[in-house]
Amino acid sequence: MINKDFFQALDDLEAEKKIDKATFLSTLETALTSAYKKMYGEAKSAMVKLNPEKATIKIYSYKTIVNEVTDPDKEISLPEARLIKKSFKIGDVVTTEESTKDFGRIAAQTAKQVVMQKIKEMERQIAVSELSEKEDELLTTIVKRIDNGTVYVQISGSHTEGVMLPSDQIPGEKFNVGDRIKVYVKKIKESFKGTQIQVTRSNIGFVRKIFELEIPEISNGDVKIKNISRDPGNRTKVAIFTEKPNLDPIGTCVGYRGQRIDTIVSELNGEKIDLIEYSDDPLEYIARALSPAKVISVETNESLNASRVIVPDDKLSLAIGKGGQNVRLAARLTGWKIEVKPESAVSTTSSVETHEYELTELTDEDSFQNFDDLEELSPLDED
Repeated sequence: MINKDFFQALDDLEAEKKIDKATFLSTLETALTSAYKKMYGEAKSAMVKLNPEKATIKIYSYKTIVNEVTDPDKEISLPEARLIKKSFKIGDVVTTEESTKDFGRIAAQTAKQVVMQKIKEMERQIAVSELSEKEDELLTTIVKRIDNGTVYVQISGSHTEGVMLPSDQIPGEKFNVGDRIKVYVKKIKESFKGTQIQVTRSNIGFVRKIFELEIPEISNGDVKIKNISRDPGNRTKVAIFTEKPNLDPIGTCVGYRGQRIDTIVSELNGEKIDLIEYSDDPLEYIARALSPAKVISVETNESLNASRVIVPDDKLSLAIGKGGQNVRLAARLTGWKIEVKPESAVSTTSSVETHEYELTELTDEDSFQNFDDLEELSPLDED
Protein backbone atom coordinates (compact mmCIF):
# COMPACT_ATOMS: atom_id res chain seq x y z
CA MET A 1 0.00 0.00 0.00
CA ILE A 2 1.06 3.62 -0.31
CA ASN A 3 3.30 4.51 2.64
CA LYS A 4 5.60 7.24 3.91
CA ASP A 5 8.33 6.20 1.44
CA PHE A 6 5.93 7.02 -1.36
CA PHE A 7 5.28 10.52 0.00
CA GLN A 8 9.02 11.05 0.50
CA ALA A 9 9.50 10.13 -3.16
CA LEU A 10 7.01 12.86 -4.10
CA ASP A 11 9.04 15.38 -2.07
CA ASP A 12 12.17 14.30 -3.95
CA LEU A 13 10.39 14.66 -7.30
CA GLU A 14 9.29 18.18 -6.38
CA ALA A 15 12.85 19.15 -5.46
CA GLU A 16 14.69 17.46 -8.32
CA LYS A 17 12.28 17.86 -11.22
CA LYS A 18 10.39 20.98 -10.09
CA ILE A 19 7.10 19.07 -10.14
CA ASP A 20 4.41 20.71 -8.01
CA LYS A 21 3.42 18.14 -5.37
CA ALA A 22 -0.02 19.62 -4.69
CA THR A 23 -1.00 19.32 -8.35
CA PHE A 24 0.45 15.82 -8.43
CA LEU A 25 -1.52 14.70 -5.35
CA SER A 26 -4.76 16.08 -6.77
CA THR A 27 -4.25 14.10 -9.98
CA LEU A 28 -3.37 10.98 -8.03
CA GLU A 29 -6.48 11.27 -5.82
CA THR A 30 -8.69 11.50 -8.90
CA ALA A 31 -7.00 8.45 -10.45
CA LEU A 32 -7.29 6.40 -7.24
CA THR A 33 -10.95 7.36 -6.87
CA SER A 34 -11.61 6.15 -10.41
CA ALA A 35 -9.76 2.89 -9.68
CA TYR A 36 -11.77 2.39 -6.48
CA LYS A 37 -15.08 2.87 -8.30
CA LYS A 38 -14.08 0.37 -10.97
CA MET A 39 -13.34 -2.13 -8.21
CA TYR A 40 -16.44 -1.54 -6.06
CA GLY A 41 -18.98 -0.07 -8.46
CA GLU A 42 -19.10 3.04 -10.65
CA ALA A 43 -22.40 4.15 -9.10
CA LYS A 44 -20.87 4.53 -5.66
CA SER A 45 -20.12 8.05 -4.43
CA ALA A 46 -16.58 7.89 -3.10
CA MET A 47 -13.39 9.93 -2.81
CA VAL A 48 -9.81 8.94 -2.07
CA LYS A 49 -7.89 11.38 0.13
CA LEU A 50 -4.11 11.44 0.50
CA ASN A 51 -2.51 13.00 3.56
CA PRO A 52 1.21 13.62 2.97
CA GLU A 53 1.74 14.95 6.53
CA LYS A 54 0.52 11.68 8.08
CA ALA A 55 1.56 9.55 5.08
CA THR A 56 -1.91 8.00 4.90
CA ILE A 57 -4.49 7.14 2.27
CA LYS A 58 -8.16 7.10 3.21
CA ILE A 59 -11.27 6.29 1.20
CA TYR A 60 -14.61 7.87 2.01
CA SER A 61 -18.05 7.01 0.68
CA TYR A 62 -20.91 9.50 0.65
CA LYS A 63 -24.66 8.93 0.98
CA THR A 64 -27.45 11.49 1.13
CA ILE A 65 -30.18 11.03 3.75
CA VAL A 66 -33.64 10.64 2.15
CA ASN A 67 -37.13 9.63 3.20
CA GLU A 68 -37.28 6.77 0.71
CA VAL A 69 -34.14 5.08 -0.67
CA THR A 70 -34.17 4.49 -4.44
CA ASP A 71 -30.39 4.28 -5.01
CA PRO A 72 -28.64 2.34 -2.19
CA ASP A 73 -25.17 3.30 -3.55
CA LYS A 74 -25.86 7.02 -3.03
CA GLU A 75 -28.74 7.24 -0.55
CA ILE A 76 -29.47 6.20 3.03
CA SER A 77 -32.69 6.29 5.07
CA LEU A 78 -33.05 8.56 8.08
CA PRO A 79 -33.39 5.69 10.58
CA GLU A 80 -30.16 4.07 9.28
CA ALA A 81 -28.34 7.37 9.38
CA ARG A 82 -29.41 8.03 12.99
CA LEU A 83 -27.86 4.74 14.01
CA ILE A 84 -24.58 6.41 13.05
CA LYS A 85 -25.38 9.86 14.46
CA LYS A 86 -28.61 10.86 16.19
CA SER A 87 -28.52 14.48 15.02
CA PHE A 88 -28.73 13.61 11.31
CA LYS A 89 -31.71 14.97 9.36
CA ILE A 90 -33.10 14.67 5.81
CA GLY A 91 -30.70 16.13 3.23
CA ASP A 92 -27.54 15.64 5.29
CA VAL A 93 -24.63 13.68 3.81
CA VAL A 94 -23.26 10.71 5.67
CA THR A 95 -19.53 10.19 5.24
CA THR A 96 -18.13 6.74 5.94
CA GLU A 97 -14.50 5.68 5.90
CA GLU A 98 -14.13 2.52 3.84
CA SER A 99 -11.69 -0.29 4.38
CA THR A 100 -8.58 -0.11 2.15
CA LYS A 101 -7.40 -3.63 2.86
CA ASP A 102 -8.51 -5.14 -0.45
CA PHE A 103 -7.69 -1.95 -2.35
CA GLY A 104 -3.95 -1.95 -1.58
CA ARG A 105 -2.64 -3.75 -4.66
CA ILE A 106 -4.87 -1.75 -7.05
CA ALA A 107 -3.88 1.51 -5.34
CA ALA A 108 -0.17 0.74 -5.68
CA GLN A 109 -0.47 -0.13 -9.38
CA THR A 110 -2.58 2.94 -10.09
CA ALA A 111 -0.18 5.20 -8.20
CA LYS A 112 2.79 3.88 -10.17
CA GLN A 113 1.04 4.48 -13.51
CA VAL A 114 -0.04 7.99 -12.52
CA VAL A 115 3.43 8.84 -11.24
CA MET A 116 5.11 7.84 -14.50
CA GLN A 117 2.52 9.56 -16.67
CA LYS A 118 2.52 12.74 -14.60
CA ILE A 119 6.31 12.92 -14.53
CA LYS A 120 6.47 12.77 -18.32
CA GLU A 121 3.66 15.30 -18.73
CA MET A 122 5.03 17.82 -16.25
CA GLU A 123 8.62 17.45 -17.47
CA ARG A 124 7.36 18.22 -20.96
CA GLN A 125 5.44 21.27 -19.72
CA ILE A 126 8.45 22.53 -17.79
CA ALA A 127 10.75 21.97 -20.77
CA VAL A 128 8.40 23.80 -23.13
CA SER A 129 8.09 26.68 -20.68
CA GLU A 130 11.86 26.99 -20.30
CA LEU A 131 12.62 26.57 -23.99
CA SER A 132 9.95 29.02 -25.14
CA GLU A 133 12.20 31.70 -23.66
CA LYS A 134 15.08 30.41 -25.79
CA GLU A 135 13.33 30.70 -29.15
CA ASP A 136 15.45 32.86 -31.46
CA GLU A 137 18.51 32.10 -29.32
CA LEU A 138 21.84 30.37 -29.94
CA LEU A 139 22.48 27.25 -27.86
CA THR A 140 25.44 24.93 -27.48
CA THR A 141 24.17 21.35 -27.68
CA ILE A 142 25.50 17.79 -27.85
CA VAL A 143 24.70 15.47 -30.75
CA LYS A 144 22.61 12.68 -29.23
CA ARG A 145 21.84 10.57 -32.30
CA ILE A 146 21.65 10.72 -36.08
CA ASP A 147 18.87 9.05 -38.02
CA ASN A 148 18.62 9.18 -41.84
CA GLY A 149 20.41 12.52 -41.95
CA THR A 150 18.32 14.11 -39.20
CA VAL A 151 20.44 15.17 -36.22
CA TYR A 152 18.98 15.00 -32.70
CA VAL A 153 20.73 17.16 -30.12
CA GLN A 154 20.50 17.25 -26.34
CA ILE A 155 19.58 20.72 -25.13
CA SER A 156 21.50 21.53 -21.98
CA GLY A 157 19.43 21.97 -18.82
CA SER A 158 16.35 20.26 -20.21
CA HIS A 159 14.97 16.79 -20.86
CA THR A 160 13.99 17.75 -24.40
CA GLU A 161 15.97 17.10 -27.54
CA GLY A 162 16.23 19.40 -30.52
CA VAL A 163 15.60 18.20 -34.06
CA MET A 164 17.78 19.43 -36.91
CA LEU A 165 16.50 18.29 -40.30
CA PRO A 166 18.88 17.90 -43.26
CA SER A 167 17.52 21.18 -44.70
CA ASP A 168 18.53 22.94 -41.47
CA GLN A 169 22.14 21.80 -41.72
CA ILE A 170 24.95 23.57 -43.54
CA PRO A 171 25.68 21.57 -46.72
CA GLY A 172 28.82 19.49 -46.34
CA GLU A 173 28.75 19.35 -42.55
CA LYS A 174 29.36 15.98 -40.89
CA PHE A 175 28.45 15.22 -37.30
CA ASN A 176 29.23 12.41 -34.87
CA VAL A 177 27.44 11.40 -31.69
CA GLY A 178 28.95 13.36 -28.82
CA ASP A 179 29.94 16.40 -30.90
CA ARG A 180 29.30 19.78 -29.28
CA ILE A 181 27.63 22.07 -31.80
CA LYS A 182 25.97 25.48 -31.78
CA VAL A 183 22.39 25.64 -33.05
CA TYR A 184 19.75 28.33 -33.45
CA VAL A 185 16.31 27.64 -31.94
CA LYS A 186 14.03 28.26 -34.90
CA LYS A 187 10.67 27.09 -33.63
CA ILE A 188 9.01 25.32 -30.72
CA LYS A 189 5.78 23.65 -31.67
CA GLU A 190 3.28 21.16 -30.31
CA SER A 191 2.20 18.17 -32.37
CA PHE A 192 0.34 14.92 -31.79
CA LYS A 193 3.73 13.35 -31.06
CA GLY A 194 4.49 15.93 -28.36
CA THR A 195 6.68 19.00 -28.25
CA GLN A 196 9.19 19.46 -31.04
CA ILE A 197 12.12 21.85 -30.77
CA GLN A 198 13.27 22.73 -34.28
CA VAL A 199 16.89 23.88 -34.42
CA THR A 200 18.96 25.00 -37.37
CA ARG A 201 22.38 26.06 -38.60
CA SER A 202 21.32 27.02 -42.11
CA ASN A 203 19.14 30.10 -41.69
CA ILE A 204 20.17 33.73 -41.31
CA GLY A 205 19.18 33.84 -37.64
CA PHE A 206 22.09 31.48 -36.94
CA VAL A 207 24.52 33.83 -38.73
CA ARG A 208 23.17 36.85 -36.85
CA LYS A 209 23.63 35.15 -33.47
CA ILE A 210 27.16 33.98 -34.34
CA PHE A 211 28.10 37.59 -35.22
CA GLU A 212 26.63 38.77 -31.90
CA LEU A 213 28.57 36.08 -30.04
CA GLU A 214 31.96 36.72 -31.67
CA ILE A 215 31.83 40.52 -32.06
CA PRO A 216 31.23 42.46 -28.82
CA GLU A 217 30.55 45.68 -30.73
CA ILE A 218 27.54 44.02 -32.35
CA SER A 219 26.20 42.54 -29.12
CA ASN A 220 26.45 45.92 -27.36
CA GLY A 221 24.95 47.85 -30.29
CA ASP A 222 27.96 49.90 -31.39
CA VAL A 223 27.84 48.08 -34.74
CA LYS A 224 24.43 47.05 -36.06
CA ILE A 225 23.37 44.41 -38.54
CA LYS A 226 20.95 45.91 -41.05
CA ASN A 227 20.38 42.89 -43.25
CA ILE A 228 21.58 39.39 -44.05
CA SER A 229 21.17 37.24 -47.15
CA ARG A 230 22.53 33.74 -47.33
CA ASP A 231 23.12 30.72 -49.53
CA PRO A 232 24.00 28.15 -46.82
CA GLY A 233 27.32 26.44 -47.34
CA ASN A 234 28.37 28.83 -50.10
CA ARG A 235 28.14 32.55 -49.40
CA THR A 236 26.58 35.02 -46.98
CA LYS A 237 26.29 38.79 -47.31
CA VAL A 238 25.97 40.84 -44.12
CA ALA A 239 25.09 44.54 -44.25
CA ILE A 240 26.42 46.41 -41.21
CA PHE A 241 26.65 50.02 -40.10
CA THR A 242 27.54 52.19 -37.13
CA GLU A 243 26.49 55.60 -35.90
CA LYS A 244 29.84 56.14 -34.21
CA PRO A 245 32.05 58.30 -36.51
CA ASN A 246 35.36 56.92 -35.25
CA LEU A 247 34.43 53.24 -35.57
CA ASP A 248 35.11 51.21 -38.71
CA PRO A 249 32.30 48.61 -38.89
CA ILE A 250 34.06 46.42 -41.46
CA GLY A 251 37.38 46.42 -39.62
CA THR A 252 35.60 45.74 -36.34
CA CYS A 253 33.96 42.62 -37.74
CA VAL A 254 37.14 41.42 -39.44
CA GLY A 255 39.16 41.78 -36.24
CA TYR A 256 42.90 41.84 -35.66
CA ARG A 257 44.56 39.87 -38.45
CA GLY A 258 41.14 38.58 -39.44
CA GLN A 259 40.70 36.55 -36.25
CA ARG A 260 37.04 37.42 -35.69
CA ILE A 261 35.81 36.77 -39.20
CA ASP A 262 37.96 33.62 -39.44
CA THR A 263 36.26 32.24 -36.32
CA ILE A 264 32.84 32.92 -37.83
CA VAL A 265 33.81 31.37 -41.18
CA SER A 266 35.05 28.28 -39.35
CA GLU A 267 31.75 27.98 -37.45
CA LEU A 268 29.92 28.23 -40.79
CA ASN A 269 31.98 25.34 -42.19
CA GLY A 270 34.06 27.52 -44.52
CA GLU A 271 31.16 29.54 -45.93
CA LYS A 272 32.34 32.76 -47.64
CA ILE A 273 31.23 36.00 -46.01
CA ASP A 274 30.92 39.39 -47.71
CA LEU A 275 30.80 42.27 -45.23
CA ILE A 276 28.85 45.15 -46.77
CA GLU A 277 28.74 48.60 -45.22
CA TYR A 278 25.12 49.73 -45.34
CA SER A 279 24.22 53.07 -46.94
CA ASP A 280 20.98 55.04 -47.01
CA ASP A 281 21.82 55.88 -50.62
CA PRO A 282 20.39 52.96 -52.66
CA LEU A 283 22.89 53.55 -55.50
CA GLU A 284 25.83 53.16 -53.16
CA TYR A 285 24.22 50.31 -51.23
CA ILE A 286 23.49 48.28 -54.38
CA ALA A 287 27.03 48.83 -55.67
CA ARG A 288 28.54 47.66 -52.38
CA ALA A 289 26.19 44.67 -52.22
CA LEU A 290 27.66 43.28 -55.46
CA SER A 291 31.04 42.89 -53.76
CA PRO A 292 33.57 41.52 -54.62
CA ALA A 293 32.80 42.83 -58.13
CA LYS A 294 33.75 46.37 -59.19
CA VAL A 295 30.80 48.52 -60.28
CA ILE A 296 30.96 51.38 -62.82
CA SER A 297 27.47 52.82 -62.33
CA VAL A 298 24.03 52.14 -60.87
CA GLU A 299 20.66 53.42 -62.06
CA THR A 300 17.39 52.89 -60.24
CA ASN A 301 13.68 53.11 -60.95
CA GLU A 302 11.85 53.51 -57.66
CA SER A 303 8.39 52.91 -59.13
CA LEU A 304 9.52 49.46 -60.25
CA ASN A 305 11.87 48.96 -57.31
CA ALA A 306 14.39 48.02 -59.99
CA SER A 307 18.04 48.82 -60.61
CA ARG A 308 20.47 48.51 -63.47
CA VAL A 309 24.15 48.01 -62.72
CA ILE A 310 27.01 48.48 -65.19
CA VAL A 311 30.23 46.56 -64.58
CA PRO A 312 33.49 46.18 -66.55
CA ASP A 313 33.31 43.43 -69.12
CA ASP A 314 35.93 41.36 -67.32
CA LYS A 315 33.98 41.61 -64.01
CA LEU A 316 30.59 40.50 -65.37
CA SER A 317 30.90 36.87 -64.30
CA LEU A 318 32.16 37.94 -60.88
CA ALA A 319 29.25 40.34 -60.40
CA ILE A 320 26.69 37.74 -61.41
CA GLY A 321 28.39 34.88 -59.59
CA LYS A 322 28.15 31.14 -60.20
CA GLY A 323 24.58 30.34 -61.15
CA GLY A 324 23.63 33.97 -60.46
CA GLN A 325 24.44 33.57 -56.76
CA ASN A 326 26.16 36.92 -56.18
CA VAL A 327 23.52 39.10 -57.84
CA ARG A 328 20.75 37.05 -56.24
CA LEU A 329 22.18 37.55 -52.74
CA ALA A 330 22.71 41.26 -53.46
CA ALA A 331 19.04 41.57 -54.45
CA ARG A 332 17.91 39.88 -51.24
CA LEU A 333 20.23 42.03 -49.18
CA THR A 334 19.12 45.36 -50.65
CA GLY A 335 15.49 44.61 -51.50
CA TRP A 336 15.99 45.85 -55.06
CA LYS A 337 15.59 43.94 -58.29
CA ILE A 338 19.00 44.01 -59.92
CA GLU A 339 20.04 43.62 -63.55
CA VAL A 340 23.75 43.49 -64.30
CA LYS A 341 25.07 44.61 -67.72
CA PRO A 342 28.62 44.64 -69.09
CA GLU A 343 29.97 48.05 -70.07
CA SER A 344 30.27 47.11 -73.76
CA ALA A 345 26.58 46.18 -74.03
CA VAL A 346 25.24 49.55 -72.91
CA SER A 347 24.43 52.18 -75.57
CA THR A 348 24.21 55.88 -74.79
CA THR A 349 20.49 55.97 -75.66
CA SER A 350 19.24 53.23 -73.39
CA SER A 351 17.78 53.98 -69.97
CA VAL A 352 16.35 52.02 -67.11
CA GLU A 353 12.93 53.57 -67.61
CA THR A 354 12.46 52.55 -71.24
CA HIS A 355 14.55 49.41 -71.68
CA GLU A 356 13.09 46.02 -70.76
CA TYR A 357 15.19 43.96 -68.39
CA GLU A 358 15.14 40.43 -67.06
CA LEU A 359 15.35 41.34 -63.41
CA THR A 360 16.48 39.11 -60.57
CA GLU A 361 13.49 38.38 -58.34
CA LEU A 362 13.46 38.00 -54.55
CA THR A 363 12.12 34.46 -54.37
CA ASP A 364 13.59 32.96 -51.22
CA GLU A 365 11.74 34.58 -48.34
CA ASP A 366 13.47 32.34 -45.83
CA SER A 367 16.83 33.86 -46.73
CA PHE A 368 15.72 37.48 -46.36
CA GLN A 369 15.37 39.28 -43.08
CA ASN A 370 15.36 42.90 -41.94
CA PHE A 371 16.63 44.22 -38.64
CA ASP A 372 16.41 47.34 -36.47
CA ASP A 373 14.28 50.17 -37.89
CA LEU A 374 14.52 49.21 -41.57
CA GLU A 375 10.99 48.86 -42.95
CA GLU A 376 10.04 45.38 -44.05
CA LEU A 377 9.89 45.15 -47.82
CA SER A 378 6.83 43.65 -49.46
CA PRO A 379 7.31 40.71 -51.84
CA LEU A 380 7.91 41.93 -55.39
CA ASP A 381 5.22 41.38 -58.00
CA GLU A 382 6.06 38.98 -60.77
CA ASP A 383 5.29 40.54 -64.13
